Amino acid sequence: MKKSIGIAVFASSVVFAGIATGQGMLLDFAADKVIQKYATATCDQLKQQKDELKSDKEKEAIEFLRNDDQARQAFLTKVAAPVANKLFECGMIP
Repeated sequence: MKKSIGIAVFASSVVFAGIATGQGMLLDFAADKVIQKYATATCDQLKQQKDELKSDKEKEAIEFLRNDDQARQAFLTKVAAPVANKLFECGMIP
């Protein structure tokens, strides 16, 4: 299964957020895309995507969030509850 467009948009948005002046807006956009991905994906799709390798853009986005405490906090504050709820429903977390 190919990575969804949402993942690519998320990764690109987070990477660009580090250099753009509208960082908050881009982080919100990226967070909304991640939330949408989890809301619309089936449990089987999520389980399959979990084992897929990350793209270079995703790796850059993750590295950006690791290095920018404020961006990471803003992103996680927005996506934590919806993503955790979906993973719980799918039996992917206890």
